[in-house]
Amino acid sequence: MRKEDFNFDLPEELIAQDPLEDRSSSRLLVLDKETGKTEHHVFREIIDYLEAGDCLVINDTKVIPARLIGSKIGTDAKIEVLLLKRKENDVWETLVKPGKKAKMGTRISFGDGLLVGEVVDIVEEGNRLIHFEYEGIFEEILDRLGQMPLPPYITHQLEDKNRYQTVYAKHSGSAAAPTAGLHFTPELLKKIEEKGVQIARVTLHVGLGTFRPVKVDNILEHHMHSEFYQIEEEAAEKINTAKANGKRVIAVGTTSCRTIESAAKEDGTIAPVSGWTDIFIYPGYQFKVLDCLITNFHLPESTLVMLVSALAGREHVLNAYEEAIKERYRFFSFGDAMFIR
Repeated sequence: MRKEDFNFDLPEELIAQDPLEDRSSSRLLVLDKETGKTEHHVFREIIDYLEAGDCLVINDTKVIPARLIGSKIGTDAKIEVLLLKRKENDVWETLVKPGKKAKMGTRISFGDGLLVGEVVDIVEEGNRLIHFEYEGIFEEILDRLGQMPLPPYITHQLEDKNRYQTVYAKHSGSAAAPTAGLHFTPELLKKIEEKGVQIARVTLHVGLGTFRPVKVDNILEHHMHSEFYQIEEEAAEKINTAKANGKRVIAVGTTSCRTIESAAKEDGTIAPVSGWTDIFIYPGYQFKVLDCLITNFHLPESTLVMLVSALAGREHVLNAYEEAIKERYRFFSFGDAMFIR
Protein backbone atom coordinates (compact mmCIF):
# COMPACT_ATOMS: atom_id res chain seq x y z
CA MET A 1 0.00 0.00 0.00
CA ARG A 2 1.58 3.24 -1.18
CA LYS A 3 1.45 6.67 0.39
CA GLU A 4 0.42 8.14 -2.98
CA ASP A 5 -2.76 5.99 -2.90
CA PHE A 6 -4.06 8.51 -0.36
CA ASN A 7 -3.15 11.65 -2.26
CA PHE A 8 -5.60 14.22 -3.61
CA ASP A 9 -5.42 17.83 -4.75
CA LEU A 10 -6.38 20.12 -1.88
CA PRO A 11 -6.52 23.84 -2.70
CA GLU A 12 -4.62 25.65 0.04
CA GLU A 13 -7.42 28.15 0.61
CA LEU A 14 -9.65 25.31 1.88
CA ILE A 15 -7.43 24.78 4.96
CA ALA A 16 -9.48 26.64 7.56
CA GLN A 17 -7.40 29.30 9.32
CA ASP A 18 -9.95 30.43 11.91
CA PRO A 19 -12.67 28.69 13.91
CA LEU A 20 -16.32 29.59 13.31
CA GLU A 21 -17.97 31.73 15.96
CA ASP A 22 -20.68 29.13 16.54
CA ARG A 23 -19.02 25.71 16.91
CA SER A 24 -22.03 23.65 15.82
CA SER A 25 -22.78 25.66 12.65
CA SER A 26 -19.96 24.07 10.66
CA ARG A 27 -20.98 21.88 7.74
CA LEU A 28 -21.42 18.13 7.98
CA LEU A 29 -20.94 15.66 5.16
CA VAL A 30 -22.59 12.31 5.93
CA LEU A 31 -20.98 9.32 4.22
CA ASP A 32 -22.58 5.88 4.07
CA LYS A 33 -19.63 3.50 4.38
CA GLU A 34 -21.44 0.66 2.60
CA THR A 35 -22.75 2.52 -0.47
CA GLY A 36 -20.52 5.61 -0.64
CA LYS A 37 -23.67 7.79 -0.78
CA THR A 38 -23.23 11.31 0.65
CA GLU A 39 -25.56 13.92 2.17
CA HIS A 40 -24.90 17.52 3.20
CA HIS A 41 -26.00 18.97 6.53
CA VAL A 42 -25.12 21.44 9.29
CA PHE A 43 -23.21 19.89 12.19
CA ARG A 44 -25.92 20.36 14.82
CA GLU A 45 -28.10 18.03 12.72
CA ILE A 46 -25.79 15.16 13.77
CA ILE A 47 -28.39 14.49 16.48
CA ASP A 48 -30.79 13.19 13.80
CA TYR A 49 -28.35 10.36 13.07
CA LEU A 50 -27.93 9.29 16.70
CA GLU A 51 -30.31 6.82 18.36
CA ALA A 52 -31.21 6.04 21.96
CA GLY A 53 -28.84 3.40 23.30
CA ASP A 54 -25.97 4.40 21.01
CA CYS A 55 -22.70 5.26 22.74
CA LEU A 56 -20.86 8.43 21.75
CA VAL A 57 -17.17 8.23 22.72
CA ILE A 58 -15.43 11.57 23.33
CA ASN A 59 -11.78 12.32 24.13
CA ASP A 60 -11.66 14.67 27.12
CA THR A 61 -7.95 15.51 26.85
CA LYS A 62 -7.00 19.15 27.32
CA VAL A 63 -4.39 20.93 25.19
CA ILE A 64 -1.61 22.56 27.15
CA PRO A 65 -0.09 25.84 25.87
CA ALA A 66 2.90 23.75 24.84
CA ARG A 67 4.71 26.20 22.54
CA LEU A 68 7.44 28.17 24.30
CA ILE A 69 9.59 30.88 22.73
CA GLY A 70 12.87 31.41 24.54
CA SER A 71 16.43 32.59 24.08
CA LYS A 72 19.68 30.68 24.41
CA ILE A 73 21.57 31.78 27.48
CA GLY A 74 24.91 33.21 26.37
CA THR A 75 24.01 34.13 22.79
CA ASP A 76 20.37 35.32 23.02
CA ALA A 77 19.59 33.24 19.90
CA LYS A 78 15.82 32.63 19.57
CA ILE A 79 14.78 29.03 20.23
CA GLU A 80 11.28 27.57 19.98
CA VAL A 81 10.37 24.57 22.15
CA LEU A 82 7.26 22.41 21.76
CA LEU A 83 6.45 20.23 24.78
CA LEU A 84 5.53 16.70 23.70
CA LYS A 85 5.63 14.28 26.62
CA ARG A 86 6.04 14.82 30.34
CA LYS A 87 8.70 12.52 31.82
CA GLU A 88 9.79 12.39 35.47
CA ASN A 89 11.41 15.09 37.62
CA ASP A 90 10.51 18.11 35.47
CA VAL A 91 11.95 16.56 32.31
CA TRP A 92 9.96 16.81 29.07
CA GLU A 93 10.47 15.33 25.64
CA THR A 94 10.35 18.31 23.29
CA LEU A 95 10.74 19.33 19.69
CA VAL A 96 13.24 22.17 19.36
CA LYS A 97 13.62 24.63 16.46
CA PRO A 98 16.31 25.20 15.29
CA GLY A 99 17.63 21.89 16.62
CA LYS A 100 21.25 22.67 15.77
CA LYS A 101 21.29 25.42 18.41
CA ALA A 102 20.16 23.01 21.12
CA LYS A 103 23.21 20.86 21.81
CA MET A 104 23.73 18.94 25.04
CA GLY A 105 23.99 21.32 27.98
CA THR A 106 22.34 24.25 26.15
CA ARG A 107 20.37 26.42 28.56
CA ILE A 108 17.30 28.32 27.39
CA SER A 109 15.55 31.14 29.20
CA PHE A 110 11.78 31.74 28.89
CA GLY A 111 9.99 34.82 30.21
CA ASP A 112 13.18 36.57 31.37
CA GLY A 113 14.24 33.60 33.47
CA LEU A 114 10.83 32.76 34.94
CA LEU A 115 11.44 29.34 33.39
CA VAL A 116 14.84 27.90 32.43
CA GLY A 117 15.37 24.71 30.44
CA GLU A 118 18.54 22.65 29.97
CA VAL A 119 19.02 20.09 27.19
CA VAL A 120 19.89 16.83 28.99
CA ASP A 121 19.58 14.34 26.13
CA ILE A 122 19.19 14.21 22.35
CA VAL A 123 16.48 11.86 21.07
CA GLU A 124 15.78 10.79 17.46
CA GLU A 125 14.52 13.18 14.77
CA GLY A 126 15.55 16.39 16.45
CA ASN A 127 13.69 15.77 19.71
CA ARG A 128 15.38 16.85 22.93
CA LEU A 129 14.89 15.95 26.58
CA ILE A 130 14.82 19.21 28.51
CA HIS A 131 14.94 19.62 32.28
CA PHE A 132 13.03 22.71 33.49
CA GLU A 133 13.86 24.87 36.50
CA TYR A 134 11.29 27.26 37.99
CA GLU A 135 9.73 28.48 41.22
CA GLY A 136 6.06 27.88 41.90
CA ILE A 137 3.65 25.71 39.90
CA PHE A 138 4.76 24.58 36.42
CA GLU A 139 1.21 24.64 34.95
CA GLU A 140 0.69 28.24 36.07
CA ILE A 141 4.00 29.35 34.53
CA LEU A 142 3.16 27.50 31.32
CA ASP A 143 -0.24 29.17 31.20
CA ARG A 144 1.50 32.54 31.45
CA LEU A 145 4.33 31.93 28.96
CA GLY A 146 3.07 29.24 26.58
CA GLN A 147 1.12 29.55 23.34
CA MET A 148 -1.34 27.07 21.85
CA PRO A 149 0.59 24.66 19.58
CA LEU A 150 -1.45 25.14 16.42
CA PRO A 151 -0.59 22.87 13.47
CA PRO A 152 1.92 24.29 10.97
CA TYR A 153 -0.84 24.62 8.33
CA ILE A 154 -2.60 27.27 10.44
CA THR A 155 -0.78 30.57 10.07
CA HIS A 156 -3.28 32.90 11.79
CA GLN A 157 -2.88 33.76 15.47
CA LEU A 158 -5.65 32.39 17.69
CA GLU A 159 -7.61 35.18 19.39
CA ASP A 160 -9.13 32.97 22.09
CA LYS A 161 -7.11 30.03 23.50
CA ASN A 162 -10.32 28.18 24.37
CA ARG A 163 -11.30 27.82 20.72
CA TYR A 164 -8.59 25.18 20.41
CA GLN A 165 -10.17 23.22 23.28
CA THR A 166 -13.29 21.08 23.24
CA VAL A 167 -16.04 22.24 25.60
CA TYR A 168 -15.55 18.99 27.55
CA ALA A 169 -11.71 19.16 27.82
CA LYS A 170 -10.67 18.02 31.30
CA HIS A 171 -7.30 16.21 31.61
CA SER A 172 -4.29 18.32 30.60
CA GLY A 173 -1.58 16.73 28.47
CA SER A 174 -2.12 17.17 24.72
CA ALA A 175 0.13 18.91 22.21
CA ALA A 176 -2.85 19.10 19.80
CA ALA A 177 -6.62 19.20 20.08
CA PRO A 178 -8.89 16.25 19.27
CA THR A 179 -10.43 18.49 16.64
CA ALA A 180 -13.60 16.56 15.71
CA GLY A 181 -14.81 17.47 19.19
CA LEU A 182 -14.50 21.20 18.51
CA HIS A 183 -17.92 21.12 16.77
CA PHE A 184 -19.86 20.29 19.94
CA THR A 185 -21.50 22.87 22.20
CA PRO A 186 -22.76 22.16 25.75
CA GLU A 187 -26.33 22.64 24.41
CA LEU A 188 -25.88 20.07 21.64
CA LEU A 189 -24.34 17.52 24.03
CA LYS A 190 -27.27 18.03 26.45
CA LYS A 191 -29.79 17.38 23.66
CA ILE A 192 -27.89 14.25 22.62
CA GLU A 193 -27.99 12.92 26.19
CA GLU A 194 -31.69 13.77 26.50
CA LYS A 195 -32.27 11.63 23.40
CA GLY A 196 -30.94 8.61 25.32
CA VAL A 197 -27.46 8.47 23.82
CA GLN A 198 -24.79 7.40 26.31
CA ILE A 199 -21.67 9.60 26.36
CA ALA A 200 -18.44 7.79 27.28
CA ARG A 201 -15.41 9.92 28.15
CA VAL A 202 -11.99 8.48 27.37
CA THR A 203 -8.60 10.21 27.38
CA LEU A 204 -5.82 10.13 24.81
CA HIS A 205 -3.14 12.80 25.03
CA VAL A 206 -2.52 13.77 21.41
CA GLY A 207 1.16 13.95 20.49
CA LEU A 208 3.16 15.26 17.60
CA GLY A 209 2.32 12.23 15.45
CA THR A 210 -0.84 14.14 14.51
CA PHE A 211 1.24 16.65 12.53
CA ARG A 212 4.01 14.35 11.38
CA PRO A 213 3.81 13.50 7.67
CA VAL A 214 4.25 9.96 6.37
CA LYS A 215 7.74 9.98 4.86
CA VAL A 216 7.97 6.39 3.59
CA ASP A 217 6.44 5.29 0.27
CA ASN A 218 5.29 1.96 1.69
CA ILE A 219 2.90 2.96 4.49
CA LEU A 220 3.50 -0.34 6.31
CA GLU A 221 6.95 1.03 7.19
CA HIS A 222 5.50 4.11 8.91
CA HIS A 223 5.85 4.17 12.69
CA MET A 224 3.39 6.05 14.89
CA HIS A 225 4.64 7.83 18.00
CA SER A 226 3.21 6.43 21.22
CA GLU A 227 0.57 8.41 23.12
CA PHE A 228 -0.82 7.95 26.63
CA TYR A 229 -4.43 6.82 26.93
CA GLN A 230 -6.86 5.93 29.69
CA ILE A 231 -10.33 4.38 29.87
CA GLU A 232 -12.16 4.42 33.22
CA GLU A 233 -14.62 1.74 34.33
CA GLU A 234 -17.70 3.91 33.67
CA ALA A 235 -16.73 4.52 30.03
CA ALA A 236 -15.87 0.85 29.43
CA GLU A 237 -19.25 -0.15 30.86
CA LYS A 238 -21.16 2.25 28.58
CA ILE A 239 -19.31 1.01 25.49
CA ASN A 240 -19.82 -2.66 26.43
CA THR A 241 -23.52 -2.10 27.16
CA ALA A 242 -24.10 -0.50 23.74
CA LYS A 243 -22.33 -3.43 22.02
CA ALA A 244 -24.25 -6.02 24.06
CA ASN A 245 -27.58 -4.36 23.14
CA GLY A 246 -26.78 -4.29 19.43
CA LYS A 247 -26.40 -0.50 19.45
CA ARG A 248 -23.62 1.50 17.81
CA VAL A 249 -20.36 2.80 19.23
CA ILE A 250 -19.65 6.17 17.59
CA ALA A 251 -16.24 7.75 18.12
CA VAL A 252 -15.82 11.51 18.03
CA GLY A 253 -12.51 11.86 16.24
CA THR A 254 -9.66 9.60 15.21
CA THR A 255 -8.11 9.89 18.70
CA SER A 256 -11.22 8.42 20.39
CA CYS A 257 -11.25 5.74 17.70
CA ARG A 258 -7.62 4.78 18.32
CA THR A 259 -8.21 4.78 22.08
CA ILE A 260 -11.05 2.26 22.04
CA GLU A 261 -9.43 0.10 19.36
CA SER A 262 -6.19 0.02 21.39
CA ALA A 263 -8.11 -1.20 24.44
CA ALA A 264 -10.40 -3.66 22.63
CA LYS A 265 -10.25 -7.37 23.28
CA GLU A 266 -10.80 -9.84 20.44
CA ASP A 267 -14.48 -10.21 21.37
CA GLY A 268 -15.03 -6.45 20.99
CA THR A 269 -15.35 -5.70 24.71
CA ILE A 270 -13.29 -3.18 26.66
CA ALA A 271 -11.86 -3.31 30.18
CA PRO A 272 -10.69 -0.25 32.12
CA VAL A 273 -7.09 0.39 31.11
CA SER A 274 -4.32 2.97 30.93
CA GLY A 275 -1.05 2.83 29.03
CA TRP A 276 0.68 3.84 25.82
CA THR A 277 -0.50 3.15 22.29
CA ASP A 278 1.14 3.47 18.90
CA ILE A 279 -1.73 1.84 16.99
CA PHE A 280 -1.71 2.64 13.25
CA ILE A 281 -5.02 2.00 11.50
CA TYR A 282 -5.02 1.71 7.71
CA PRO A 283 -7.11 -0.20 5.12
CA GLY A 284 -7.33 -3.89 5.92
CA TYR A 285 -7.69 -3.22 9.65
CA GLN A 286 -10.62 -5.08 11.27
CA PHE A 287 -12.43 -2.78 13.71
CA LYS A 288 -13.31 -4.52 16.98
CA VAL A 289 -15.45 -1.86 18.68
CA LEU A 290 -16.02 1.11 16.38
CA ASP A 291 -19.17 1.29 14.23
CA CYS A 292 -19.30 4.94 13.14
CA LEU A 293 -16.98 7.94 13.21
CA ILE A 294 -17.37 11.71 13.45
CA THR A 295 -14.22 13.28 12.06
CA ASN A 296 -12.83 16.36 10.32
CA PHE A 297 -11.42 16.52 6.78
CA HIS A 298 -7.76 15.59 6.79
CA LEU A 299 -4.69 16.40 4.74
CA PRO A 300 -3.54 14.33 1.75
CA GLU A 301 -1.33 11.30 2.49
CA SER A 302 -1.87 11.66 6.27
CA THR A 303 -2.32 8.75 8.68
CA LEU A 304 -5.75 10.25 9.43
CA VAL A 305 -6.94 9.80 5.83
CA MET A 306 -5.63 6.23 6.04
CA LEU A 307 -7.68 5.62 9.19
CA VAL A 308 -10.96 6.89 7.71
CA SER A 309 -10.22 4.84 4.56
CA ALA A 310 -9.90 1.74 6.76
CA LEU A 311 -13.45 2.35 7.99
CA ALA A 312 -15.25 3.51 4.85
CA GLY A 313 -13.03 2.22 2.01
CA ARG A 314 -10.42 4.27 0.19
CA GLU A 315 -12.55 4.91 -2.92
CA HIS A 316 -15.60 6.01 -0.94
CA VAL A 317 -13.44 8.36 1.14
CA LEU A 318 -11.56 9.88 -1.81
CA ASN A 319 -14.84 10.35 -3.72
CA ALA A 320 -16.40 12.06 -0.68
CA TYR A 321 -13.30 14.28 -0.33
CA GLU A 322 -13.55 15.20 -4.02
CA GLU A 323 -17.15 16.22 -3.44
CA ALA A 324 -16.20 18.18 -0.31
CA ILE A 325 -13.57 20.09 -2.27
CA LYS A 326 -16.04 20.83 -5.05
CA GLU A 327 -18.57 22.07 -2.45
CA ARG A 328 -15.83 24.20 -0.79
CA TYR A 329 -15.87 22.45 2.57
CA ARG A 330 -13.24 23.70 5.03
CA PHE A 331 -10.43 21.27 5.90
CA PHE A 332 -8.39 20.31 8.93
CA SER A 333 -8.46 21.45 12.59
CA PHE A 334 -10.87 24.41 12.32
CA GLY A 335 -12.71 22.99 9.30
CA ASP A 336 -15.97 21.15 8.69
CA ALA A 337 -16.97 17.64 9.75
CA MET A 338 -17.81 14.28 8.29
CA PHE A 339 -19.98 11.52 9.75
CA ILE A 340 -19.13 8.02 8.53
CA ARG A 341 -22.13 5.83 9.26
